[in-house]
Amino acid sequence: MKFTKKYFYILTGFAVFIIYLFTLAPSVVQIDSGELATVQATLGIAHPTGYPLFTMIGYLFSLIPLPTTKIFQLNLLSAIYCSTGISVFVYTAKLVLDNINSFSTLKPKTKKGSTGKKKNKKEEKKGITTTINIPKNIKYIVSLAGGIILALSETYWMQSTSVEVYSLHLLLINIIILLLVNAYLADIGSETNYKVKAWLIFAIALALGFTNHMTTLLVIPGVSYLFFASNKFFKESAKKILLMLAVFFPVLIIIYLYLPLRASQQPLLNWGNSIDFERIIRHISGKQYQVWLFGSTDAAKRQLVHFFETLPGEFSFGLILSLIGMFISYKYARRIFIFLVVTFLFTVLYSINYDIHDIDSYFLLAYISLGFFSVFGLIKLAELVKNNLKAVIGISLILITVQFVINFNKVNQSGNFTYEDYTRAILTSVPKDAIIFSYQWDYFVSESYYFRYVEDFRKDVVIVDKELLRRSWYYDQLRNDYPDLLIDLKADVNSFKKALVPFERGETYNATLLESLYRKIMQRLITTNADKRDYYIAPEIYENEMQRREFSLPNGYHLVPDLLLFKVVKGNNYVPAPNPDFTIRFNDRRDYYIDTIEKFIGSMLARRAMYELQFGKLDRAKVYIQKIKKDLPGHDLPIALKNILPNN
Repeated sequence: MKFTKKYFYILTGFAVFIIYLFTLAPSVVQIDSGELATVQATLGIAHPTGYPLFTMIGYLFSLIPLPTTKIFQLNLLSAIYCSTGISVFVYTAKLVLDNINSFSTLKPKTKKGSTGKKKNKKEEKKGITTTINIPKNIKYIVSLAGGIILALSETYWMQSTSVEVYSLHLLLINIIILLLVNAYLADIGSETNYKVKAWLIFAIALALGFTNHMTTLLVIPGVSYLFFASNKFFKESAKKILLMLAVFFPVLIIIYLYLPLRASQQPLLNWGNSIDFERIIRHISGKQYQVWLFGSTDAAKRQLVHFFETLPGEFSFGLILSLIGMFISYKYARRIFIFLVVTFLFTVLYSINYDIHDIDSYFLLAYISLGFFSVFGLIKLAELVKNNLKAVIGISLILITVQFVINFNKVNQSGNFTYEDYTRAILTSVPKDAIIFSYQWDYFVSESYYFRYVEDFRKDVVIVDKELLRRSWYYDQLRNDYPDLLIDLKADVNSFKKALVPFERGETYNATLLESLYRKIMQRLITTNADKRDYYIAPEIYENEMQRREFSLPNGYHLVPDLLLFKVVKGNNYVPAPNPDFTIRFNDRRDYYIDTIEKFIGSMLARRAMYELQFGKLDRAKVYIQKIKKDLPGHDLPIALKNILPNN
């Protein structure tokens, strides 16, 4: 029993880790998974803001000789981060409850000769905090239960399933909050020397947070409140802040020096090529993504609606506990209440102004705030059952079980091989040294980095990301990876990069000239390469840019639907394509990304079948139609193909 109480927070994290193992992805998944795994395994540089701490720790972990694939090993690291973050959360919650009266706003001193009883009663009537005594065993249970409720919230749980920077972010932000609480308690304690030391340790953790993810910034308003609540606005407070900054910036700079040092060595993935001060600042600040920040009030409204629509699904009945916990923390621990509310509001108000599809991860700090509120809600629940330990445990288990059942299928990635199969199918479908022109980052391009650079699968295939062609650094990477690709485009690339300089610096630029040069490069990539090697264009370019006439093929070239891509050819002769022998394992868990892959596959197979019919090759058309009906029964076939095969 003593062991259990002493290490209860570690045991909680371990139990959560076991749960996470059941939903862990076995391979790459959507969005940045492939790129981030590649960066960690090869010690490269990721997309802005670079994530140097995440990269270096991941690289060291990847060196451990585990009997698994590298991607599974790195997915496992995410589960370790998230479950350890829960251990820290539980420890922090217990620490707060042990010192709950220290977060009261009641003044300890009373007027001379007064007992202070009348004053306290008046303050209680005004809603000002009062004191509370919580049984020791109840503190353990509610801290543990609150941690598991947070651990099983949908977005938090999702970060544990695959390689993502948010997994380490969750661990670091929980450590930051723990050290903040510790520093606050040191301030109101009696050990003068430790008061400064505690804040310096906090400053180091805060710097580490910023070296992983810049949304660490969202905790600063709440931190400022707690700091000045305990230190007030005195000269000594300013000195303490200067000391913290003197520790914060060196740690921050030392870790971010990874970017220029590693970039100078030209790693396999060298996003941004941060070899000088200008490029370093551009990369760390995430300048290329700022176009989606604070774009419009309509976008903010849409994201706000999304947040509140998905919030009940995050915590299920735990959300009710959080709402109750707000009132309880307001009554008994006003300063923690203010810290959590400020943190929640700043997180939500900032995040809704980022107009991206996968916004949920940006709300994580708000969910952590709700997790702490749920602990206070459980305190009230315990009070209602008269602190009956068995009753509190029973109710907590029911709430946790319900949340587990509701969210398990939403986050379960254990059978998700869809992105691996889709990526391998595309790479296998093209001949040696082929070029693929695409911007399917979320489904194929990011994933291809992992299979080609880490598993050495089809490294001969050249993949050109259409959208990254807009960035100057990308041409350096293409030149390093594929020396012959741009050999006949030197003048065009130099002209484009020259016109790109003011754009990347945020200065006045010639948008018409820039777009014209960009389109010219896309066309010249075809004319200088298509006669030497097979050139393929992905369906999203055909369906979007080519339909909008933002990109067109050079004269004399046209597209033929091949298998999963379009092939660039000359002439009107029949062009054979491979049989659709690939297998895509679609996970039971459906989402926007899985549906999009299914749409890409179905539409390309249907186009190929139509192409076969144009040349009177009915038997070949049937091969592709049968593949659609067998693997994609929900795909809506074009009218011309519906009656070719009899319905089974």
